[in-house]
Amino acid sequence: MKRILTFIVGLSCLAVTAQNINDVLRYSSENLQGTARYQGMSGAFGALGGDLSALNINPAGSAIFANSLFTFTGANYNQKNESSYFDGLATETRNSFRLNQLGGVFVFKNRNPKGPWQKFAMAFNYDLVQNYNNQVFLRGTSNQGIDNYFLNLAQGVPFGPLLIQDGELIEEAYLDIGANLGFREQQAFLGYYGGVIDPVDENDNNNTAYVSNAIYSNVDQDYFQRTNGYNNKFSMNFSGQFQQNIFLGASLNIHDIFFDQYTEFTETGYDANSEIQFVNFDNYLRTNGSGVSFSLGAIAKLNENVRLGGSYQSPTWYRLLDDTSQRINSDLADSDIRFIDFNIVNLFEVYRIKTPGKANGSMAIIFGPKGLLSFDYSYQNMANAELRPSSDPSFRDENSFIASELGAVNTFRVGGEYRIENVSLRGGYRFEGSPYQDGVTIGDLEAFSFGIGFNFGGSRLDLAYSRSQQSARQQLFSPGFPTTGLVNNTNTNVILGYTLNL
Repeated sequence: MKRILTFIVGLSCLAVTAQNINDVLRYSSENLQGTARYQGMSGAFGALGGDLSALNINPAGSAIFANSLFTFTGANYNQKNESSYFDGLATETRNSFRLNQLGGVFVFKNRNPKGPWQKFAMAFNYDLVQNYNNQVFLRGTSNQGIDNYFLNLAQGVPFGPLLIQDGELIEEAYLDIGANLGFREQQAFLGYYGGVIDPVDENDNNNTAYVSNAIYSNVDQDYFQRTNGYNNKFSMNFSGQFQQNIFLGASLNIHDIFFDQYTEFTETGYDANSEIQFVNFDNYLRTNGSGVSFSLGAIAKLNENVRLGGSYQSPTWYRLLDDTSQRINSDLADSDIRFIDFNIVNLFEVYRIKTPGKANGSMAIIFGPKGLLSFDYSYQNMANAELRPSSDPSFRDENSFIASELGAVNTFRVGGEYRIENVSLRGGYRFEGSPYQDGVTIGDLEAFSFGIGFNFGGSRLDLAYSRSQQSARQQLFSPGFPTTGLVNNTNTNVILGYTLNL
């Protein structure tokens, strides 16, 4: 039976370590999503337009449409993660299906052919920017135990304020410490009542030194992480064709964020003379939020065969709210520790993230009605990402760390289409550089795609397949737990879309 359900509001982001470089990268990344035609050509649409998801690259693309239309797209996502952690190897696979694009464009042609503006277009589109459904499993024998995490945070924390007061429930003490003292003190409280660490002198309320109850040379560790959620983007677009060769456009984008992350950690294999023989430590994070951005773009027809495109995507300004919950157990844990579980929630103050802007340049070669070849390049400097308010000393330090660790991301996309009467064959390749200066913490991403489209005159059916690969170092806990696992992710998408001319 649950004894209490309590929500608290953290007094300051100073106490929170959940908001860090990982959050910035999570909400800055945009996997290749959108219509089947767009994904079949690996998103190389910056100078092409004429596709609703191409508005993500260049908002001038809606003026390329010859007529009004409506498109919707669904995709099946397959995430395969192969991990290595010391001597352990593991594989996790997860499938999910989503409606990942829905939108329409309305084209208004100028009845006066002598006017400078030939037509205008308004588009409304929903795209799934990021699908967070994923899971990773790490297993191995490590020389670094979970006691290092609790010791790192506890050292320097006075012992007296961690003690449960007369008449106070353990879950009340946990929440009160988190709200009024901070994250470090709350983790020290968990480590102590979870049986993992002890103060050097339990009779001294001013004690600030702690020792581990675990004795080991190596420990066996299992770590499971499951994430769910999405980053949705709703775009309102306006564009126009000036004379015969210039297309200009702008979009306002509204983001909707939901993300949750569950981690489960088990540690065994201590020495026989160790007081403690097992530890379970689980964490849950949930994030809700919204964001806003805008984009500007232009496409120029140099002649009947060559088009050039350029666009700017502004930073995205996110407003986010986190809540966290934890549970811990061991053979030395306090008997009441079970009352601290996922029903006991830490609710923190609103914080903000500003992701960096992005510049795009594109070129396309049109081979008449037979096909086309397109090339896109994008530049984004991840060192300019920020956690806000930047006046918060904790965020200021983290922003300095982000600036030192992250760098420029260069993305290349090439795609082609070949038409045989009413059938279109498509293919593409995409390369996205690592956001880290070391190129290892998160590696480069490489992807390829192909697709096919069937034009029925008044409608079109498109099918695409895309596959991307990227490796990353997975850290189990921070700080005090430096060991990482290597995770190789393979993301395979099968996309089916239908377009109806209006």
